[in-house]
Amino acid sequence: MAKRDYYEVLGVSKTATSDEIKKAYRRLAMKHHPDRNKDDAEAEARFKEAKESYEVLSSDEKRAAYDQFGHEGIRSGGPGGGGFSAEGFGDIFGDVFGDIFGGGSRRGGSQVFRGADLGYELKLDLEAAVSGDDVTIDVPTQVTCDVCDGSGAKKGTEPKQCHTCGGVGQVRMQQGFFSIQQTCPTCKGAGTIIEDPCDACHGRGRIRKTKTLSVKVPAGVDDGDRIRLSGEGEAGRNGGPPGDLYVEIRLKPHKIFKRDGADLSCEVPVSFATAALGGEVELPTLDGHVSLKVPAGTQSGKVFRLRGKGVVTVRDPRKGDLFAQVSVETPINLTEEQKSLLRQFDDKVKSGGDSHSPRADTWIDTVKRFFERISS
Repeated sequence: MAKRDYYEVLGVSKTATSDEIKKAYRRLAMKHHPDRNKDDAEAEARFKEAKESYEVLSSDEKRAAYDQFGHEGIRSGGPGGGGFSAEGFGDIFGDVFGDIFGGGSRRGGSQVFRGADLGYELKLDLEAAVSGDDVTIDVPTQVTCDVCDGSGAKKGTEPKQCHTCGGVGQVRMQQGFFSIQQTCPTCKGAGTIIEDPCDACHGRGRIRKTKTLSVKVPAGVDDGDRIRLSGEGEAGRNGGPPGDLYVEIRLKPHKIFKRDGADLSCEVPVSFATAALGGEVELPTLDGHVSLKVPAGTQSGKVFRLRGKGVVTVRDPRKGDLFAQVSVETPINLTEEQKSLLRQFDDKVKSGGDSHSPRADTWIDTVKRFFERISS
């Protein structure tokens, strides 16, 4: 059976970049991998075909020979030389699947690992979030052991090269035609063995410690915003770089205001007389007090908009608005005289009909029509 064109196998054009070729192979390898397709001969054949295509097209030399001479150009002894080997396939497997599933990088023959990123929840008052602040926080983390300088070995000793992997951190396993690279089971990828561990960190190279850090909170941060402190996460292993610390802002509930981005809102209690006759009430803002004019006949729930009395955000220096919602207070703990006066007032209002209570009369008419429709 004639071999298919390598570009056709991977589903890429002849002008495809190396990244496009690698992505195409990843997709096919994940789809047809034998571990995902038990006892599926066709999937295994597709997997081998994709591997062979990738090995050729990922090599500039082999790809040039293939483009010029076709399959003959990459056969052993043919134009361009080359040929396939189980070892070559193992290298491809390690490169591609290492990228897919993650893992450490390598430094000096042993595997190094970047430290983990950390998260910290910082609770702020609304005022501190709006104006900005310098906050000191205590973060429990893993830091490099200062006794052994992160080596994990007792002072005066050094880690020994792993006898299983020869210091590489990985071992190669032969599975039929394929040679698969795996993390060394003896040293767990470190490439070294600690025979005499450090008394302080017990061979881990890191110790648990609480770090005190200063966080500069920019003006205008909002709930859910994150501040990144580079290199303040956990220490890396085997000389790897540290992770980062992400400080997430959480706003505490405010007694007066609610925040929505750059806008603020609050509830303003207004007396019955002020709502009916009109007047002025003192309204708090984050910049001080302002006077709010309440027109005569203002109903409970009416919202007034005060432009520019909101806050700024870290993304926009323009101030938002303040929305003040009127809440007409019902008098309580009335004296008998006050109750009597209110009853007289209520009688006078009712006698005026909808000229005094237009919404109430309209609502009563609507209710009547509703029940008339149900009963008919």
